[in-house]
Amino acid sequence: MMSQQMPTENKGLFDSLKGLAASLVAIVHTRLDLLSTEMEEERERLTLLLIVMLIGLFCLGVGVILLTILVVAAFWDSHRILVLSGFSGVFLVAGVAAWWFALHKMHTKPKLFAASLHELSKDRQQLRP
Repeated sequence: MMSQQMPTENKGLFDSLKGLAASLVAIVHTRLDLLSTEMEEERERLTLLLIVMLIGLFCLGVGVILLTILVVAAFWDSHRILVLSGFSGVFLVAGVAAWWFALHKMHTKPKLFAASLHELSKDRQQLRP
């Protein structure tokens, strides 16, 4: 009788371990799926942002060059050095400000995979006794 009872207990323990392993695999699968989705969304956001920024920079660059040529041509006979100096100063200040803004944005970006990390920490809390 004892030998018949042992396999039942082992089978119950084995089934419990198998169920636990299946649960862990399901949790890992869900978290990896969430991580994959976050990576795809971030890639799409960065691609769109890069394209829009490049288009904007190109248009602004052409506009600034044409405006500078227009103003210098208008003041060619009287104050061309003053106008060129003024535009140079404005462009340098704008470039430094843009550089500072880009560095600021790079350092204050949201944490990558924040939702996945939050879900994993919740899973860890639930698995603790």
